[in-house]
Amino acid sequence: MAFAAALTPFAALAEALPPLTESTFWKQEVDAGDLPPVAERIPDAPLVIDLAAKGRAFGVQGGALNTMVTRSKDIRQMVVYGYARLVGYDADYKLQADILKAYEVEDNKCFTLHLRPGHRWSDGSPFTSADFRYWWKDVANHPLLSPSGPPDFLRVEGELPEVSFPDETTVVFEWSHPNPGFLHHLAQARPPFIYRPAAYLKQFHADYADPESLAEEVDYARVKSWAALHNKYDNMYKFDNFELPTLQPWMNATAGKKIRQIFVRNPYYHRIDSKGVQLPYIDTVEMEIVSGGLVAAKSNASEADLQARGLGFRDIPILRKGEADGGTYKTYLWGTGTASQIAIYPNLNVNDPVWRAVLRDVRVRRALSLAINRAAVNKALYFKLAKPGAMTVLEQSPFFDPALREAWAQFDPDLANKLLDEAGLTEKDGYGIRKLPDGRPMELIVETAGERQEVENALQIITDDWRDVGVKLVMRPLDRDILRNRVFSGTTAASVWYGWDNGIPQPYTSPAYLAPTDQVFLAWPKWGQYHQTGGEAGEAPDMEPAKRLLELLHDWEIATTDEERTAAWRAMLKIHADQVYGIGLVAGAPQPVVVSNRLRNVPERGIWAWDPGAHFGVHRMDEFFFEDGQG
Repeated sequence: MAFAAALTPFAALAEALPPLTESTFWKQEVDAGDLPPVAERIPDAPLVIDLAAKGRAFGVQGGALNTMVTRSKDIRQMVVYGYARLVGYDADYKLQADILKAYEVEDNKCFTLHLRPGHRWSDGSPFTSADFRYWWKDVANHPLLSPSGPPDFLRVEGELPEVSFPDETTVVFEWSHPNPGFLHHLAQARPPFIYRPAAYLKQFHADYADPESLAEEVDYARVKSWAALHNKYDNMYKFDNFELPTLQPWMNATAGKKIRQIFVRNPYYHRIDSKGVQLPYIDTVEMEIVSGGLVAAKSNASEADLQARGLGFRDIPILRKGEADGGTYKTYLWGTGTASQIAIYPNLNVNDPVWRAVLRDVRVRRALSLAINRAAVNKALYFKLAKPGAMTVLEQSPFFDPALREAWAQFDPDLANKLLDEAGLTEKDGYGIRKLPDGRPMELIVETAGERQEVENALQIITDDWRDVGVKLVMRPLDRDILRNRVFSGTTAASVWYGWDNGIPQPYTSPAYLAPTDQVFLAWPKWGQYHQTGGEAGEAPDMEPAKRLLELLHDWEIATTDEERTAAWRAMLKIHADQVYGIGLVAGAPQPVVVSNRLRNVPERGIWAWDPGAHFGVHRMDEFFFEDGQG
């Protein structure tokens, strides 16, 4: 079966474009002849957005939007928020062509991508199939730039696709087996960019650059090789090279790392509204890097026009107070898309052999979950507005099953004690703390990223709960990167993070993150690393439920119907509920979103989700505007 994706919801409009309006921001450059007029900058067939059909207001261009992040490398959020993708999710989480004009799919094996004729990068150079060819042949398959070869999501049954480039606006990926997740990978918050600005990057590639000039560049950049130089400047996701052309709505306009990073409108952006105004409406985004503790205070002082990152449920009172005290913003409460607001991950790959054996005993994991008074956590931290329960998908997913949320999640210290006794952990010291098989007290060090006060408050509550069943919880806050490295290396016995990023999966969503395929799932980092490296590093899964998860993932990958994919999903969720690989506490806690009183088109109700959704991305930040065009 073959089908063609809708060109856009407004394809008819694309054939007869409305009169175009030149932006005030770029007018001076256009008048001076330094930039072509807007009619020559947008693609021949731009993506035309009918805001009225979406229930949104048509906006005016202009203004500077202020927002904050807490780490310098988080300027990459602009790639997330901007959310220009080959294909992207709409508000109903359905795939739509975006950068692509259209796509065709044959049996989930052959994907034909059609580019927009006349589409250009932010520096004005053409965006064509040559940019896909450069990535495929000169980056993904170059042994120095990609030692492991093309990314894993392109391998199906161990096979890479045949990739062809029939003409300037057509790219074809073809496998002999189905790859149902291919397009959805392209729509992720952090997408695998399967194209590159070839005209710019060739100056850093040994197969194209003048050797003498390239050697000078390598020396100037103080790197060891041309490959290192290429990688240094080829950061489409990190967004830290202001000279790297982009297709996003805003481009980085700040050289180097600054406390205040400026992003300006991309003059060649491919979306316009149906009145002929090129998006984004907002001219510049100013992203200030502040310490985590200041985000709520500065939002309270009306220093942010749009802010959710760095804010949590506990900040709602101070934000509400700021509103009441004359603040120039509103605080919306969105839902969250993670499977659990807080989840504890026992590390089944921890190096300590005694702890490894203890944590691998499912009775211990179930007992630790049963010993948590989730109602108390919900009452103390979320005013009973969250939903206590184990880690599973949210109600918005067709796979939601109340029984899985309740699995091993009732507060039952007696049953927890019984399970720990059955696990052989019967001896206790003078303080009532159980002893490990080697005689050490059962002190479980739970490491956190130290970024969310609610996590530390929750662990304080759990400390008392676990002590009642003879387990001592020791909390250790760390830097996020240090925490991850410790987990990956097997040093950490247990850690805390959110639940699965995607708590609202659909049949088309790959369940790869439920199987040991990636070291970022904190319960099995070495199994995940083993999968990621093709067995060259890490450890092979040696527990039957984990192996079964990989089999079910494979079932999903080769499935040809939604019914078969649904069956795989449900079976995997059931294993997680039964095996308690992540101990979820509560889900669905409201996410505060600070919005300037003068900012329009921001949905009052939305979902704050990393994937799918890309945080503000799925809500189309390029359609937000200031009521008078003045930020």
